[in-house]
Amino acid sequence: METEELLRKGLIALGLTTSEQQIEAFITYLNELKKWNRVYNLTGIKKDEDIIVKHFLDSLLYLEALPAGKIEVADIGSGAGFPGIPLKIIRPEIGLYLIEPSGKKSAFLRNIIRKLDLKKIEVIEKRVEDIKGLLTVDVALTRALFGVKEFARKASPLVREGGVLILSKGPRVREELKNLKDIRYDLLTVAIPLSEIKRHLVVVIINEKPSDQSLHALS
Repeated sequence: METEELLRKGLIALGLTTSEQQIEAFITYLNELKKWNRVYNLTGIKKDEDIIVKHFLDSLLYLEALPAGKIEVADIGSGAGFPGIPLKIIRPEIGLYLIEPSGKKSAFLRNIIRKLDLKKIEVIEKRVEDIKGLLTVDVALTRALFGVKEFARKASPLVREGGVLILSKGPRVREELKNLKDIRYDLLTVAIPLSEIKRHLVVVIINEKPSDQSLHALS
């Protein structure tokens, strides 16, 4: 199956109606990722079909848990832009912060933002621990980078009262959740289209308002 056809099939399987401009954005993203990957080794996933399924479609599973509207989102440990940039392509109205401490990955992120002419998006080249008090968002999300408890501790200070944290976890998530105390969460199980892989989206609801005020806003 050709790359573009596979992408279209996967997006349809997710129930998404996309424009030609959005399809072109994903193809540009794929080509830039492969080009940079040859030099900077941004991801171990190198085949077109694997990038589409295991990066693009996997990232778009977060749409199941992402609140509607013009929300502000922080992608913690964004790496080569997952899940943040695929979500931004589909939901251009969201404001997006890509939190990534690696210089080479941050350089790639800035490059792809320029290539795709994305608006209301910013790369913050810092660790999540170093941005407390610099911004406040509605949603903080991450892709299999942290345990639930660790992510709640590190990312909760960035999220407004009533906001959420979203993590994508593998098959052992229920064992991890058994050990959680004083954390309110929902669990959504979703399948990556065109694959046998299932993900478990843990959605943690933030009740307490952070003490720090936002000092940082997207233009």
